[in-house]
Amino acid sequence: MANREQALILEPAGELRFRGPFTDVVTADLNLTNPTDKRICFKVKTTAPKRYCVRPNSGILEPKKSIVVAVMLQPFEYDPTEKNKHKFMVQSMFAPDHVVDNQEVLWRDAPPESLMDTKLKCVFEMPDAPQPFVAETVKHSEASAHYSESNVEDSSFARKVESPKKMPSVNSGDEVKKLQLELKKVQQELQMVRSENNQLKEDGARLRKVAMADTVSATPSHPPPSSTNTVQAFPPVVYIVVAILLGLLIGKFVL
Repeated sequence: MANREQALILEPAGELRFRGPFTDVVTADLNLTNPTDKRICFKVKTTAPKRYCVRPNSGILEPKKSIVVAVMLQPFEYDPTEKNKHKFMVQSMFAPDHVVDNQEVLWRDAPPESLMDTKLKCVFEMPDAPQPFVAETVKHSEASAHYSESNVEDSSFARKVESPKKMPSVNSGDEVKKLQLELKKVQQELQMVRSENNQLKEDGARLRKVAMADTVSATPSHPPPSSTNTVQAFPPVVYIVVAILLGLLIGKFVL
């Protein structure tokens, strides 16, 4: 059963053009217009969800209103010989009269006959290129193409995400030299730290030896002589003289 005719007006209607060089994020604007008197739910899908960021990637468009959807192609290494199979699909359906609390549930439960969709191919252009890098238009591949919801509509995310194939093509030699100089500087600083550490160890050992030597020299080798030993150190003649003098004094007092 064929899908219903698309109620939204898309500009551009058949393709999204991305102009290189592709070393940075490239944005293509998709204008959606609701010419009807009903609200329309829309969702943007792509066959390469990891390569694009869409803002907004879904929503509800009020009657007679328009919205600009920014489709941001992430940086990648451009190869003119590579076949581009990227495609986008704008899917839509008329919104119910009641308030929509959860669009995910609304899309999940929507009957297939209520869905409307429009497919767009991607065109990659390089400045001054003779022929654009266009998505394949083989009809039999349309049926097998798998569309997924695009990345979250966050511009900061788009600026941060880069293709894993992106390699520095300019000033790569300068970057290598800069890294080598930084590595050499780090090695020199590490050697200085090691030298300072060894010097500190040597200073600590020397200070411990000096402290131990001072402690040994300050400790007396023999205990000081006691008063008893001092008294015993007088010769016996002194005691005899003292005894005679005491005897004479006592004799005078007695006589």
